[in-house]
Amino acid sequence: MAVPPKELKDLVEKYMKKVESQLKVPLATISSAPITTKEYQEFRKQYLPKAMSWYESACNYCEKIIKVAPGPKDFPKTEKAIKTAQLNITPSGAYSLAMILPSSIAILGSLVSFMLFTSFFFAFFFLFAGIALFVPLQKMPEMIADSWRLKGSNQMVLAVFFMVTYMRHTSNLERAVDFAANHLSAPLSLDLKKILWDVQTDKYENVKESMEAYLETWKEYNMEFVEAMHLIESSLYEGSEQRRVELLEKALELMLEETYEKMLHYAQNLKSPITMLHMLGIILPILGLVILPLLVSFVPEVKWYHLAMLYNITLPIMVYYLGKNILAKRPTGYGEGDVSETNPSLKKYKNIVFRVGSSEFLINPAIISVIVGIILLGVGFMPLIIHTISPNFDLLVDQEDNIVGPTEIKGFAKFSLLEFKMVEKPGSPGTQVEEGPFGLGATLLSLGIPAALGLSIGLFYRLKSQNVIKIRENTKALEKEFASALFQLGNRLADGIPAEIAFDKVANTMENTVSGSFFRAISANIRRLGMGVEEAIFHPKKGALLAFPSNVIESAMKVLVESSKKGPLIASKAVLSVSKYIKEIHRVNERLKDLMADIISSMKSQIAFLTPVISGIVIGITSMVSSIIGKLGLMTKTTTGGGGAAAGINIGELFSQPIPTYYFQLIVGCYVVQIIYIMTVLANGIENGEDKLNEEYSIGQNMIRSMNLYMITAFIVILLFNFIAASVLQVPAA
Repeated sequence: MAVPPKELKDLVEKYMKKVESQLKVPLATISSAPITTKEYQEFRKQYLPKAMSWYESACNYCEKIIKVAPGPKDFPKTEKAIKTAQLNITPSGAYSLAMILPSSIAILGSLVSFMLFTSFFFAFFFLFAGIALFVPLQKMPEMIADSWRLKGSNQMVLAVFFMVTYMRHTSNLERAVDFAANHLSAPLSLDLKKILWDVQTDKYENVKESMEAYLETWKEYNMEFVEAMHLIESSLYEGSEQRRVELLEKALELMLEETYEKMLHYAQNLKSPITMLHMLGIILPILGLVILPLLVSFVPEVKWYHLAMLYNITLPIMVYYLGKNILAKRPTGYGEGDVSETNPSLKKYKNIVFRVGSSEFLINPAIISVIVGIILLGVGFMPLIIHTISPNFDLLVDQEDNIVGPTEIKGFAKFSLLEFKMVEKPGSPGTQVEEGPFGLGATLLSLGIPAALGLSIGLFYRLKSQNVIKIRENTKALEKEFASALFQLGNRLADGIPAEIAFDKVANTMENTVSGSFFRAISANIRRLGMGVEEAIFHPKKGALLAFPSNVIESAMKVLVESSKKGPLIASKAVLSVSKYIKEIHRVNERLKDLMADIISSMKSQIAFLTPVISGIVIGITSMVSSIIGKLGLMTKTTTGGGGAAAGINIGELFSQPIPTYYFQLIVGCYVVQIIYIMTVLANGIENGEDKLNEEYSIGQNMIRSMNLYMITAFIVILLFNFIAASVLQVPAA
């Protein structure tokens, strides 16, 4: 019987007065600020990247200095992006940062660089850099939201799988959302927990309303996820069990089929942007380096640091920005998470683990990487260190292939270790400045600097991820055959066999397989330790899942435990359904890999072979060209007789002194490190979505392999081409 509105109003007023009398404060004076929970803030702080919190702090600080409001058209987009990425900023804060930071870089950078270097190049560089940063910073909330969506969309197939799996045996939306949130990693787990917290803090009356508000953010970007969630919600209102289960299965089927179709269109449209990125980021810049030594010879004002600003700052930022735009268009996929995030006990394996007896020692990979980096940097900077300590020291190879000092040389040297020269300063006739090192030895030693960067980064990521990736590979092997193992388990349960006995029978059937080992561990816990099924699987110290940290397997086992309480036949149906779901997900995932195979193999060949080899050859050619130009003045010196106005003409004066190959190699080598890193992140993002663990492992593998290839190629080609140049250019004795 409904309560009349007047009586309800009187009842509310009565209790409000009672509360006011107890609090001794009028309720009207109490702030109506939105309620937040400490747990949510701690959860958000734990999983959001640190860079995001820095960005939030910068936006909020700049908003206090000057408040810049976005235009009427931009305000809704920026506000929506902020809400999607769950940033604690306002649209005005984002635009204030986009105004203040580029202006500061343009003005302060130009003034300081001009005062320090007296060069208009750096002044204009910072000016254009500030102007170029204005638009990206304005769109930063949208870029963060796109990255958030990429991470979230990569988990959507699993999110639907977890919810369907849970609701297959228990038709409760709130518990299904909580079940999915506990088995997913951030950011989708954060979104799902936010749905529940919004209900708990009375922002919405129930989970359905909170879910609808959340799904509004995905309608424009991922309609299949919205439709799948609506089908899951619809199953709550079905009176027929058969119809309810059909709707749940339809939700997962819709998600998988639409995922494949959208990925198919993405793969078809991906070839052109990737080709453009390859040409703009790799081929043209590296081939352009071959021409630059000649350009520098005719334009003496161009120095090595000008090229470094172009190749090591401007181009990598452009390539990274283009790559991020390509990734932002990637549709929903099926991605793997970092098992150490969902299982904190595995975090120790991100270190180097040493076992001595029963003791276990952990070494941070950063220590090894820093030691290797310092040693290689010492090798790379050795020519500059030697020259600083002893400016007159050098080792030369004369025309008769004898190694002599600079005071012992007769004629001119074929090769030298350091070779610093006094050259005329551009724009200041008669002013001599020291430049170098130009020597072959210095060029070869300079390979240590990019090697220090590349190998230290590669070692760090490889040592950090290799143990965890092995655990995940073992888990994936279990997941691959787990569907058939679940099918057999379901059949045993359908025969009326209790779960405790069914595990042992399946383990015997699947002897010498990963699934057999998993079920054997469960059976051993039951028989030897007297545990129940749930404890045998999920025990924090002895549970079988400890050796196989998989969310898919964990969710399947939780479904088994919950459904077995309703009888073996219900458990059998639930397990067989989960087996079918896992097979379908695996099938679609393999089809997605086939779609990307051509593009990914092309990108991997660029990373592993083409980029380091082409760059190494370019360095060899540049070294030879620089050597030829440097000695050209010595070979072309002719003298005219007869007391004319000109006592002699030096044809070599047509050329200025080229950039030392030492610095040229640093520019190219560092660019190779940057491009390998960017292309690896891009290739992993296209193939696997937001898979941080595989990204780190791939960076480690590619960086070590590619930098070794680059150093070997450059070392051989530099020696070969310099010997060729020395044999062709026979410099006459003085």
